[in-house]
Amino acid sequence: MASSREGQSIRLEVVGGKQISVPSGRMPAGIYVSVNVDSKRCWKSAVRVLSSGSCVVWGDAVTLSPDVSPKISAEIRASFELGRMLGRGELVGKLEISWEGLLDRGDEPFDLSFPPIRGVCPSLTLKVTSVIACANDGSRLFDSIDDCRIARDTDVGHIRLSEYIRRRGEVHILDDAMNRFELVLDQCPVDHPDHAAALTNLAWARLQGYIHKDLRGIYIATSLLCDALALRPRGHPDRPVSLYYLTEALIWRYSYHATTVDIFKSAQLCYELLPLCSEGTYLHDIVIGKNGVDYVIRACNNLPIDASDEGIYLRQLMLELCPLGNQHNPSALDKLANTVKARFQRCGNFDDLDQNIQLGREVVSMCPEGYPNRVTYLINLAVSLRRRFDHRGNFHDLDEVISLYEEALPLRPVGHEYHDASLDGLGRALLARFNECSDIDDINRATGLFRKALASCPSGRPNRDTRLNNLAAALITRHDKLHASDDLDEAIDLCRKSLLLLKQDDHPERHKNLFNLSMALCSRFAQTRKNEDVEEAIGLCQHSLVALPSLHPDRYFSYTWLKEAYLSRYRILPNTVDLSLAVGNFRLASKHPTQGFLERIKEAIQWARQSEVYEHESALEAYQTCLDLFDNHVTRSSIILRRNAATAFDGAQSLPINAASCAIRRNDLQRGVEFEEQGRDRQWSLASRLKTPLDDLKSINIPLADKLSELSKCLSDAQNSTGSSDRAVADRAAMAYKRLAAQWEAAVAEIRHLQGFSRFLLPPLYEDLQVAARRGPVIILIASEYSCNAIIVSASGQPHHVPFPSLTLTDLEMLKKHFANVIRDTARMGSKEPRTALIALLRTIWDEVMLPIVNVLQHDLKLPSRSRIWLCPTAAFTSIPLHAAHPFRMNADRPGREPCLEDLYVCSYTPTLSALIRARQTMTTRITPSFAAIGQDRPGAGQGMVLAAVNNELELVHKHVPSGIKFTHLSGDAATQAGTLEALQCNTWVHLACHGKQDHENPSNSRFAMRTKPLSLLDIIENDAPQAEFAFLSACHATCGDEKIPDEVIHLAAGLQFSGFKSVVGTLWEVDDAVARHVVEAFYENMFKNLDQGVMDCTKAAWALNKATYAVKKKVPLEQRIGFIHIGL
Repeated sequence: MASSREGQSIRLEVVGGKQISVPSGRMPAGIYVSVNVDSKRCWKSAVRVLSSGSCVVWGDAVTLSPDVSPKISAEIRASFELGRMLGRGELVGKLEISWEGLLDRGDEPFDLSFPPIRGVCPSLTLKVTSVIACANDGSRLFDSIDDCRIARDTDVGHIRLSEYIRRRGEVHILDDAMNRFELVLDQCPVDHPDHAAALTNLAWARLQGYIHKDLRGIYIATSLLCDALALRPRGHPDRPVSLYYLTEALIWRYSYHATTVDIFKSAQLCYELLPLCSEGTYLHDIVIGKNGVDYVIRACNNLPIDASDEGIYLRQLMLELCPLGNQHNPSALDKLANTVKARFQRCGNFDDLDQNIQLGREVVSMCPEGYPNRVTYLINLAVSLRRRFDHRGNFHDLDEVISLYEEALPLRPVGHEYHDASLDGLGRALLARFNECSDIDDINRATGLFRKALASCPSGRPNRDTRLNNLAAALITRHDKLHASDDLDEAIDLCRKSLLLLKQDDHPERHKNLFNLSMALCSRFAQTRKNEDVEEAIGLCQHSLVALPSLHPDRYFSYTWLKEAYLSRYRILPNTVDLSLAVGNFRLASKHPTQGFLERIKEAIQWARQSEVYEHESALEAYQTCLDLFDNHVTRSSIILRRNAATAFDGAQSLPINAASCAIRRNDLQRGVEFEEQGRDRQWSLASRLKTPLDDLKSINIPLADKLSELSKCLSDAQNSTGSSDRAVADRAAMAYKRLAAQWEAAVAEIRHLQGFSRFLLPPLYEDLQVAARRGPVIILIASEYSCNAIIVSASGQPHHVPFPSLTLTDLEMLKKHFANVIRDTARMGSKEPRTALIALLRTIWDEVMLPIVNVLQHDLKLPSRSRIWLCPTAAFTSIPLHAAHPFRMNADRPGREPCLEDLYVCSYTPTLSALIRARQTMTTRITPSFAAIGQDRPGAGQGMVLAAVNNELELVHKHVPSGIKFTHLSGDAATQAGTLEALQCNTWVHLACHGKQDHENPSNSRFAMRTKPLSLLDIIENDAPQAEFAFLSACHATCGDEKIPDEVIHLAAGLQFSGFKSVVGTLWEVDDAVARHVVEAFYENMFKNLDQGVMDCTKAAWALNKATYAVKKKVPLEQRIGFIHIGL
């Protein structure tokens, strides 16, 4: 037999392996096959990664000769390194096979089974082929079996550790294994290439002892694994398995000690590890399994809510670890939503609340009807939307809250643990809607739900006092609106029952019940005039003040209800002492430092209103408090948008104007100017997203700005802690708050010593604002519900008051509507038809508004004819063409007609005095002028009709621009949003001919029509154009203000001024593009006439427009002519 095979060799191909598992249970980096031909030499296959089915595919082959050895030994081994191996790894299985046994298998693949491991036999699939032997064939492929001490000790360590696992915890065997691995580590210093592998082997052995209840050394094990991971940077072939080992060690440590940092670190490691584990591999299956990522997610989801940045990051990691489709995805989203909500509650950042709601919507959308936790997610979303409604007053939010509770209620039927809570939540939402909309169905339904909630919460249940209290609140509200006396008596009875359930004076919620009972008693006093009711109401509020620490946020409500009690008594039994006490509590509530700005602003506004009603001397203080609180709210909460801030409070829109009116009525004109400017310029700055005071500070002192920002955040955090129900915690928080407040004040004082920051976070002074009138008086027109007036600010001396005794705000609103109607009607008239109605309105403006102002300008200020004046209108005045005021009468005492305003003076507009000051300050540096003419005659779909005269208008403009000026023409397809923005940024002078559209609902979305998408006011405002000088907006509605916020002139022309253009011409209403070209031509003829040394001067624009409108009187109808106005320098 032997002689017949003389000269033959065999080609042994290792095709693959199946059912391979490591005896010690350790995760292998890979599996390889070793064919040992004698005690010194072996052949090794490549190290391959184990697949998810415990299979390996090799396809490696070796040629063997019978001369080498009569038989061979085949081993399956687990390698714990994919890169450089330390030792031979752990033996999985071993078999000896003779040559005859191999050759007898034929040419077909066959399976070779190995001894079982945990009842399962691993196997190799081999293929043997007979080949002709060559000299020394194959011998060069053999490796020497490493017999160095490091390798021997490592291999013995693996053997002993495997024995320890199989024998279930004989500690002396584990000690032997660890001793071997420690010997190896001693021989592999830090710079040794096998140091990381030696660290890992020792750490793994220590971890096995920990897992088998030998709790020694877990911290050493994790430390060793951390060191090993640090030696295997990103891209290292063994980094994935190192990540896995460290993750498993941390998970085991967390399972025993429940240390949050361990599970947090595990989550971070899993986040890095998952992308490195190819799907279909054994490592991937183990990592995502119940003891890997799945365990980490479940453990993290059981952690308490942590609103810190680290806590948010952890929840974001969880979401990454369980993407859409993962069973844990909804709960991970919900946990992230709750964590973000907790941060909102702590810091008051409205972006967090918006994100919480967005996440809540995602959770609900992923949980169809019938999903177990859907009802919880519905309620969570409802609670967040309700909170946002309370802060912003968006009725869409409240309607959605009601809809969510209505869907959730059937999912918590009668008998459900939280049935009463669901009834209560829906009732509270309906009560809130009734308070806003006064729909009787809402209050009746809310009352019915509260009754059901109370019935579902029998005596002994923890929340029965709350159910009693909420039903009482609904009954009090229904009484106040519908005057049902039975409701009030029942409410008082319910409040008393609620208080009986909270017998302890130090109960954390008792003060809220005291508030409700106080409110009910005040209402009954107003009805019955029984003094004992109001006395008790006052006593209840005073008792709540005694019970609450000095910096508890809810002391604010004690002050507000105490104020209500005193006002109730004052209305029935007028006594100036009660009014003074009410004002004192207004003051305390508005200035209570640990209550949020939103509530304090609302109370300050109410203070101002009541002081107006009762003509109390504190009115100016109340208005100042309102404006200061609003400023602080904006400065410390940069995330809030101006419109949300302004519309969040009933009365905030008209606040600056009413404040100015109050100051005027108290003969404090300077303060009236300061009030008007403080409110309106702050609102405009927010609307235009100009730099906040903190942004200005960062431009010169970043560390100080960061310090103040951090102190503000810490103050907010401390403020929320002062409301803790634990008295000791509340006391510590109060001390911390006082300390931080002192640090904040010190930081602000330091800032005010910087050059240019002496008024940091302080309202502007009249002396500073007076600079705006340096080139001509500024006339502020005040349209308040309390009075209509004008204040003329001149370059020196005191401001001048011009009363309009026969005008009311209602009159001005009607005048505004008449103008809108008349302008619309005249647009349909022929050019020769008389404009009788329009003339009558312009005559009314002259007689009632502008003539009294002109009298002061001429007789008191001695202002020469043809001087510049600036109009600064507010409220209803913003929509009235004040510049066009005209008597349309003949002189009574001399020949000729009476002069109109524009005959006497050159008129301009300005949104605020500060805007005029800023424009002048930025004119100090001049650059080489350039001119861009931009026109869009065929805007994108839905943006307007074709404007046939646009291209001719642009050519006309080009003809008048001085020849030495760089000129850019942009029209047609080139006049896009992006192209126009670039032109606005790159040129000092711009002419824009296109459709303009004012958006009254959202002024920042007001826009110019361009090819494809429009150019919005927000685009213009955010466009940085510091070198810009002049813009002519030949478009409709370019200067039409915002009806929703009447105290501001938020329009496209002013938006250009705030973005950097110092001088702007725009149109108040729609103009005919064919007619407009006459005004445009006359304007540029005058603008570029007699240039001083050829220099274009944007400050001539008002004069040029004045001349132009006069020159085209016979060509352009009156309503088209007066539609053009000038804003700025």
